[in-house]
Amino acid sequence: MSFTLAIVGRPNVGKSTLFNRLVGKKLALVDDQPGVTRDLREGEARLGDLRFIAIDSAGLEDVADESLQGRMRRLTERAVEMADICLFVIDARAGVTPTDQVFADILRRKNAHVIVAANKAEGHAGDAGALEAYSLGLGEPLRISAEHGEGLDDLYRALEPLAEEFEARATRDAPEVDVDVTDADAEEGPRKPTRDRPLQIAVIGRPNAGKSTLINKIIGEERLLTGPEAGITRDAISVTAEFLGTPVRIFDTAGMRKRAKVVDKLEKLSVADGLRAVRFAEVVVVLLDVDIPFEQQDLRIADFAETEGRAVVVAANKWDLEEDKPAKLKELREAFERLLPQLKGAPLVTVSAKTGKGLDRLHAAIEKAYEVWNRRITTAKLNQWLSAMTEAHPPPAPGGRRIKLRYMTQVKTRPPAFVVMCNHANQLPESYSRYLVNGLRADFDMPGTPIRLTFRDQGDKNPFKDRKFHTPSRLRKHKGKPVTKG
Repeated sequence: MSFTLAIVGRPNVGKSTLFNRLVGKKLALVDDQPGVTRDLREGEARLGDLRFIAIDSAGLEDVADESLQGRMRRLTERAVEMADICLFVIDARAGVTPTDQVFADILRRKNAHVIVAANKAEGHAGDAGALEAYSLGLGEPLRISAEHGEGLDDLYRALEPLAEEFEARATRDAPEVDVDVTDADAEEGPRKPTRDRPLQIAVIGRPNAGKSTLINKIIGEERLLTGPEAGITRDAISVTAEFLGTPVRIFDTAGMRKRAKVVDKLEKLSVADGLRAVRFAEVVVVLLDVDIPFEQQDLRIADFAETEGRAVVVAANKWDLEEDKPAKLKELREAFERLLPQLKGAPLVTVSAKTGKGLDRLHAAIEKAYEVWNRRITTAKLNQWLSAMTEAHPPPAPGGRRIKLRYMTQVKTRPPAFVVMCNHANQLPESYSRYLVNGLRADFDMPGTPIRLTFRDQGDKNPFKDRKFHTPSRLRKHKGKPVTKG
């Protein structure tokens, strides 16, 4: 999906009808009565060859109090801020109303890409209203009919260049992952972060763990809103700065609570935005509250980062409030090794986002994790290591059939990925795979980083069976006897 499109407008202008047409299903309720849609609804939309996320929103009303309509308006405004493109729908038959004018000003401030669509413009009944839409000052309006599917070709032409822009931006911002490697690359170090391609870091964790405070301390200014209330940050915000001399782009994300507690639609969007930030990161900092570390949601967050193949650093915040620091640190390390074995050896550092103490340790841990994430090992070294590992602990022989690990090579980095050629690969137990992964971590200094290990079945065939060799003439047989030249 290349971009997100929020469909907004006054009640009963046809937003849900248009949403249903774009997603190709009747996902949203449609009725002549205004105000049927009260929540945000997402769907995978398709228009020609464009694929994007469409968001159907509640009708915008000129209300700012704590009433139902006021809360619906705030939810819609938040969706506008989070969307890449906003489609502002007006009723061409009713013309531009004072409420439309108010919301046109709001949209102009909140979203850089706004397209005006004059709906219900079929026939001549909407001509006057479509012309009035120019007065909104948001560019040329599109004449469409969501009910009859008219004008969607014009919408396609308006979205196409914006889609290309967002796709190019996503390609530029997305980190290189699963990079193919050869032995010629193995001695090279990782790419050094530069101002043009900074090191991308996502800071994730539960609400009120201190993520925004930590980032403000790293960049040296109050760029992000903080406070004692949990859940102030709603969407993933990126900040470009230097962290102790290293160019970085840091994503501050919304706090991620247990799924059962995420009942507010806005919070669901925020959590999804945080997960997208993980995918755009190279190093993920899982920030814990030292008073309540390693709760179930912390473990899920760390596991998600590992599953996505990102380098992981675990940071315990609010360390300045801890009284018995040695005992607490020992407790944290024991819990980390027990609860997150898939990240065995990952850096665990203690910091205080409030005072800035420990930021040097965090910086060193991030640089180390990034270097390990880029680690490359030659095939020769890997096969020497594999021979020693299988000699120390041979693979099992299920059913009396011996499993032979023939050779090993690294095929990718970011994160490191290895392939072992063997026979009976499907009978190799998971415990032996963990034995090799733990050995890789220990012997090649790759603590914590995700390691992908694949076993590829070569069968029991002799690799030289079908190969033809040239036999010297002096060894050729003649009537059962070797023929040699005297």
